Amino acid sequence: MDAAGSQVEGQCAQYAGLCQSGFVTTDSGNLLCGKIIHLIHDTNVKKQVSKVLNECELKMYRSVAFPAIGTGQAGQSPAKVADDMLDAVVEFASKKSVQHLKKVKIIIFQTNMLRDFYESMKKREYSNVSTTDSLFSMFKSLFWSKKQSTEKKKPMVLEKKVDLATFQICGESQENVDATESWINNLILKEQLEDSISDELIEHFDEKQIKALEDLQRIKHVTIEIEDKLSPPRITISGISRDVCFVYMEVQKMIKNIRDTEEEQSKVELAYNVVEWRYPGSNDNFVAFDKLTNMQLEDAKIAKKTHLTVKINRKNYKVDLNTLQATDDQGKTIQIQRVPKNEGKL
Repeated sequence: MDAAGSQVEGQCAQYAGLCQSGFVTTDSGNLLCGKIIHLIHDTNVKKQVSKVLNECELKMYRSVAFPAIGTGQAGQSPAKVADDMLDAVVEFASKKSVQHLKKVKIIIFQTNMLRDFYESMKKREYSNVSTTDSLFSMFKSLFWSKKQSTEKKKPMVLEKKVDLATFQICGESQENVDATESWINNLILKEQLEDSISDELIEHFDEKQIKALEDLQRIKHVTIEIEDKLSPPRITISGISRDVCFVYMEVQKMIKNIRDTEEEQSKVELAYNVVEWRYPGSNDNFVAFDKLTNMQLEDAKIAKKTHLTVKINRKNYKVDLNTLQATDDQGKTIQIQRVPKNEGKL
C-alpha cells in the first residue's frame, strides 16, 4: 500500500463500506499496472482467487498477478494455499467461455514457499495429459515468462517404407487355395497389433526424434503415423506385436526425455527468477553464474547441504554454503554472493 501511494489508500477507504463482492477495485496509483483488486479477508483462498479471475474476465483484463494469498499474517499453510490457488486457476481455465484473460502469475517472495507451489504444480502435470490447451503449460506461466517461438513449425511427416511380401498359392482346387489364403490371413492378423500414444509433448519432437522414428520404422518393419494436428498429438504404431511393443517403449522414452528436459529447464528458470548467485569478476565486479549452476547452488542451499562443487572460469571450486566461500584445488579462496530478486518489492 505504501508503494501504491495515498491516492489508492483514499480510494480503499472510500469504497470499503460499499463493497458487496468481497473485494474493492482501485486505480493503480504509483504501481506499474492497470488496476489493483483489494481482497477482503476470507479464509477460503480458492473462492477469493476465483472471484478475482472472474472479475478480470468480466472487465476484459488480459493479465493478473497474485501474491501467495493467506500465507502472511493469516498464517495459512503454503502447501494448502498452493493447492487452493492452482485449483481455482484450473477450474477457471477449463471454462470454454474464457476469452480475455490470457496470463495469470503468482508472485512468491519467500523462497521456502517455492517448493510447495512447484510440487502442487507438478501433481497436475500428470493428472490429465489430455486436458485441452495443456494446463501444465499454463502453470509454467504462473512463475516465469517464456518467449514463444514465432517460427512456424513444419508438420511432422514420416516417410513410410513398407516391404511387401507376395504369396503365390497353387493347389489342386479353388477350395484348397481359398482355405490356404484364409489360413495365411489369419496368421498375419494374429501377429498384427496397432497401438497409439497421445501426449502433448509429441508436438515438441524435432528432427532428432523424427530421425529416430524413421530408423525404428525401417529396422523394426513397423508403420508409424504422427497425427500432430490432434489435441493432444498422437503417434500410432502398426506391425507385428513384438515389434510394436518395442517401438512403443522407445517412443515413451523419447517423451520422457523431453519431459525431463522441460522440467529441468523449468526449475532452472524458476530459480533464476527468484535468486541470483554471483562470483567475483574483473575490476571488483561480480558476475552471475550460468542458470544451471544458479539452480544447483540454490537447490543445495534449500536442501541444507554444506558444500557443492561448481566451475568458475573452467576451474573447480568447492563452495561452503554457510560462509559462501569458494575454494579451488590450489587452496585459493574467493567470496561469492547470493542475491534474492524482488525482495521487499510489491
